Amino acid sequence: MSTTTFTPRTVLITGGNRGIGYAIASEFVAQGHRVAVTARSGEGPAGTLTVRADVTDSASIDAAFTEVEAALGPVEVVVANAGITRDTLLMRMSETDFTAVIDANLTGAFRVVKRSSKGMLKARFGRIILISSVVGLYGSAGQVNYSSSKAGLVGLARSVTRELGARGITANVVAPGFIETEMTAELSDALQTEYKKSIPAGRFATPTEVARVVTWLASDDAAYISGAVIPVDGGLGMGH
Repeated sequence: MSTTTFTPRTVLITGGNRGIGYAIASEFVAQGHRVAVTARSGEGPAGTLTVRADVTDSASIDAAFTEVEAALGPVEVVVANAGITRDTLLMRMSETDFTAVIDANLTGAFRVVKRSSKGMLKARFGRIILISSVVGLYGSAGQVNYSSSKAGLVGLARSVTRELGARGITANVVAPGFIETEMTAELSDALQTEYKKSIPAGRFATPTEVARVVTWLASDDAAYISGAVIPVDGGLGMGH
């Protein structure tokens, strides 16, 4: 039996208006936390505060945090989930295709982590969770930009762990594999079957399965885990 008492936290999830981000926000709400999401458009799930923000703009991130802090208190848990893809083969990939994805997925996470660290250092408590991808370390043809951005999150989390670990702050990476989202739903049945053959579990994950790993990492039970990469991929990456 767990002896850990539940502590409600103020949580901010970037890109919480759809897909995995939406599921993560829903799970934090269900567990009784104070939850805000950033979105460029749309809304987070019921029970969340939605603030407009663009992770490629530091001023907009700062304004979003200020708004959340005023409404819900200092951000104690931050989930950097917002991201984009611009998939194309290396020979066809423009420099803009590459830098735009790095700016949103990696530099965007840096902006969010840097802003959140202010309050966390003051409180001597923080949970930083970066949403990567199995392709960050597994690789994927046509995703040189995306996989580079997602691999970079590992170095970010590990360096933050070394810098801030003694202040009660953890930084971890969650690396989902194939998830049942709007994106995978658009794949043909034949392609979905083909992908599932490469996954030892033989199926895609539900967004909730990813969300529950994230909420666990934010909990008191995971206080001694930092700098880790936790795959939620049904065995596809085998621990990558």
